[in-house]
Amino acid sequence: MYKAKKSILTILAVFFSISIVIAQGKPKFNVIAFYTAKNDQAHISFVHEANKWFPKVAEKYHFSYDSTADWSNLNTEFLAKYQVVLFLDSRPEAPEQRKAFEKHMETGGGWMGFHFSAFALSKSAFDQNWNWYHQTFLGSGEYGSNTWRPTSAILKVEDKKHPVTKNLPNTFKAQPNEWYRWQNDFRKNPDIRILLSIDSSSFPLGTGPKAHEIWHNGYYPVVWSNKNFKMVYVNMGHNDIDYEHKYDKTNKRLSYTFGNEIQNKMIINSLLWLGTGKKTK
Repeated sequence: MYKAKKSILTILAVFFSISIVIAQGKPKFNVIAFYTAKNDQAHISFVHEANKWFPKVAEKYHFSYDSTADWSNLNTEFLAKYQVVLFLDSRPEAPEQRKAFEKHMETGGGWMGFHFSAFALSKSAFDQNWNWYHQTFLGSGEYGSNTWRPTSAILKVEDKKHPVTKNLPNTFKAQPNEWYRWQNDFRKNPDIRILLSIDSSSFPLGTGPKAHEIWHNGYYPVVWSNKNFKMVYVNMGHNDIDYEHKYDKTNKRLSYTFGNEIQNKMIINSLLWLGTGKKTK
């Protein structure tokens, strides 16, 4: 009788041990990152850096991270396995891919886009031919202009109540970046929550050489969300490269997007909210 009880207890102990391992091993949510990594060397550099950094963060915070350069995977069947989609450096171009992404977002999926993923300019290789994405979803409209050369900026938290800005200081210094200006004024769009903007202490921002590449004043949102979706756009994602020696083909990286603890905190906040949180109003 004693041996039988002991055997039962041993079996139960093994069963519960296996259950705990399975529970601990199951990710809280799944992330898929899409990228192109073929054009600007600074964007390629960021993609490679991201695909090394995100798996480490995923292990620490117990979510899964996959990435693919095959945009044909942007379909309903494939996306059903993931709660969060990332666009690291570009956007989908095929109509069926765009339709699948719209469905993902309109049915409660999460999305985070970086830097060039929001770029659109009429009569360019990245034409403004997707109104749902650029006008309804992002609210940005077309690309307006940018600073040059990639430089750090002081960023100001505009919305302290949003999960993305949790435990961030009022201002902090971001990593070097090419900062974008957009066609639309986000302040006039009631659906947009501006989370971070460039603080006026950053001016002049940029070094040129062209005068219009240096900003001396103005209001520039760099991280925002749309109240109707679980989404965050982050303007960061352009590493500084040794452009002066680009013809030597060394393409030496001079900065790292994920080399900033506070900026990383904001990105991690975003992922955890997109993967486990609810839409904010």
